[in-house]
Amino acid sequence: MRAASIIRASLSLIALSFCLAAAGIDARGQDVGVDVGGGAGIFRPKNPETRKRTGRTAPNSRRTPAPGPRATGSTNAEVEDRVDDLLEKGNQFRDARRFAEAEDSYQSILKLKPRDGRAAYGLGNIYADQQRWDESEAAYRNAVLWSPSDVDALVALSVVLVQPRAGAGNAKRFADAESFARRAIQLQPKNAVAWDRLGVALQSRGVFNEETEHAYRRAVELDPEFAVGYAHLARALKHAGRKDEAAPLYDRAIQLAKDPATLNLIAESLQAEQQWENSEPVLKRVLELDARNPTAVLLLGRMLVVFKRYQEAEPYLKTATEMSPRAFQPFNLLGRTYLALDRFEDAEVTYERAAQFASAGDRRQLAGVFGFAGVGDGYLKAKKKPSAARAYRRALELDPGNKELEQKLSKAS
Repeated sequence: MRAASIIRASLSLIALSFCLAAAGIDARGQDVGVDVGGGAGIFRPKNPETRKRTGRTAPNSRRTPAPGPRATGSTNAEVEDRVDDLLEKGNQFRDARRFAEAEDSYQSILKLKPRDGRAAYGLGNIYADQQRWDESEAAYRNAVLWSPSDVDALVALSVVLVQPRAGAGNAKRFADAESFARRAIQLQPKNAVAWDRLGVALQSRGVFNEETEHAYRRAVELDPEFAVGYAHLARALKHAGRKDEAAPLYDRAIQLAKDPATLNLIAESLQAEQQWENSEPVLKRVLELDARNPTAVLLLGRMLVVFKRYQEAEPYLKTATEMSPRAFQPFNLLGRTYLALDRFEDAEVTYERAAQFASAGDRRQLAGVFGFAGVGDGYLKAKKKPSAARAYRRALELDPGNKELEQKLSKAS
């Protein structure tokens, strides 16, 4: 019962995550300075579907479609066959968390068929799996543009748009999330997830009204096993002061919260509330069910960094970079771990990897004391002035005109 009470309490914290998202506020842990973000691992869109054909070679067999355009004269049927082969390969690579190979497969489709909505949707999926929100949004928007009746793409885009990101534009994204959820419902009125995402989009905009409640109620009516839907409905009722009605819904969510995605939701909510220690057993439960769950690995590594358990954090974060080799946050956190361990060379190399995938807001973050400026400070303390100067110069490249960095570079030079 004590465990159930903890989970019930954590589910009630989901509201905080969405309030933070709506306000564009980062929840931060101790001296980590990490953008907590919201929703990672909560919703995993299904893979794009291929046409059902008989008499084909299985995608794991020796038949491997070569990437790139076909020679002139290929029939439409031949192109479609190759597109389906690449889709299946991309899906299999995604399921195996081989994201770089999945990305190559989906990108190869766009060389054959430049406006293929399924390929764009597949790219959006793997970017979302890695929390590469800007790239995921762009890919899903293409999928919706090229396949405007694809409900899966509309719902997935609505999910990604409520993820808080550095910089401006969140209000517009939240409004778009609502619009795309409504389009999905118009096309598929009995889609429980679409109704739930409408409720989430409304709440991300700070709207807690009868329509929000109706959206969540409709979701659980359509899918009585939808744990997250019960949690969202309970949260809305609690916000309205109807705690007695919310309690049994939390209980129902607890009974159904057995899969990794829902457990990740609980862990993220706990971390957003700064209840880092309570997130650890939840995340370890996820890893018992799915040892290479990328969201759980990253969240557990982040929790260990918050508690300055850097030696324990390193293997989790290294695994996160291996599973998501083109994502910013795993490299950023691993770099901070090396920085805290005074492994300045490792930190510098790792931050360079992070910089390859950094947004404009992330680049300024990388320039600061938990990035290249911190590396420079470490080198300077170790009396390695040339190395310190190199790190400060890199920080200035990421944050031009920063007077404090200019002064540090002058001192190191």
